[in-house]
Amino acid sequence: MLEHTVAIKSQEIKYLKKRKRKATIEKLCFYVCRVFPIKKNLISVCTFEGKGGFGCNAKPLVKKIHETKPECEFVWFVNDRNKEFPDYIRKVPNSLWSRAYWLSRSKVWIDNYRKPLGTCKRKGQYYLNVNHYTIGIKCTGLLRGEGFSEMAYLVSKNDSDMIDNLVIDSNWCEQCFDKALVYEGTFLKTGAPRCDVLYGERTRMKEQFRIKYGLPDDAKVVMFAPTFREDAKNGVRSVYSEIWTIDFKRLIHNLEKKFGGQWYVCVRVHPQLAPTFSEYKNSKIQDRLIDESQADDMYEILAAMDAYITDYSSACFEAGFAHIPVFIYADDIQKYAKDRGALMWNISSDPRYDVRNNKKFTPMLNIQFPFSIASNNEQLQQNILEFNQNEYNKKLDVFCGKVGLVFDGNASGKIADVIAKYI
Repeated sequence: MLEHTVAIKSQEIKYLKKRKRKATIEKLCFYVCRVFPIKKNLISVCTFEGKGGFGCNAKPLVKKIHETKPECEFVWFVNDRNKEFPDYIRKVPNSLWSRAYWLSRSKVWIDNYRKPLGTCKRKGQYYLNVNHYTIGIKCTGLLRGEGFSEMAYLVSKNDSDMIDNLVIDSNWCEQCFDKALVYEGTFLKTGAPRCDVLYGERTRMKEQFRIKYGLPDDAKVVMFAPTFREDAKNGVRSVYSEIWTIDFKRLIHNLEKKFGGQWYVCVRVHPQLAPTFSEYKNSKIQDRLIDESQADDMYEILAAMDAYITDYSSACFEAGFAHIPVFIYADDIQKYAKDRGALMWNISSDPRYDVRNNKKFTPMLNIQFPFSIASNNEQLQQNILEFNQNEYNKKLDVFCGKVGLVFDGNASGKIADVIAKYI
């Protein structure tokens, strides 16, 4: 056992040395590209390390900047050049020399994740991080304890040291993001741009979604968005019915019994699983399933939903901001909490109907988790049939007040104004 531990540690040390050497070489590429001047109206954008397309917080923000400052030019780093973007955005490869050249020339950087180790910012550039999560269930970064590797720390530290402003939506984020993200800079408490579409009237988004899929007039749609499990099926990343214990037929029946109408299930699996979702078949309700796993923008889809179900996705809170009924279905709470190291909410220890925030991470807050939790189909059925919209709205209002939420539909405009000062 000791020999095995020593061997693993030795491998980790070798890997760290290799990554550090690679980062040194990459940094040299950035220094070489400093021969090119910074272009004042050039903005570079990246989402999910190049895996993302025109979506998340960057999408509405870039649209707003283009609307208010049409002279701005945009480059967007992508791994897949087939991703679709508006004409005013130039797609560029997410390769080393491409990043070094375009980032070195850009006045403004926008990213929702972390820049690769070795990325180097110049004096006079402005880096805005529009983080891809805000209030959440899962612990991230340093809050994961031993689950946060030394390599992850180095990448986070290098990225955080370059950030000029980090976008957040609440006092909650302000209290824990500095620890989670190894961040010592300043925050822009504007709300998340991607949530602008969730604010206020959502009738148009619902109509567009129903027209797209030819749904009947009385159609209602629930989004099912499970998070990814590394060992969901013997460590293999694939989507099969065995992964989900949720009974879709029973779910649809209960939703129709409670809310009326004809219900459909819009499935939004994790991006790493999205390409394989076509392999999933369920003959009982196949005509009621809609696959939106590969769409770049989840939030325009979420704005069209009538209900939302997940296990640990932070989007449950954002759906809640719009007072969309949210139901947590997590059939592996104890195991997930153990594997993750800890969670931001005591869902593995507190009573099911009175889950509170984990004060280890948010010591100044005392908040009740606003959504019902089920670990099996019987509990989920009970939660749906007993759902009361008025009580739910009151609970959410209390929750939003206690976390100090900023949600007014104008996050993109506020941030665009800040960026305009640097251009």
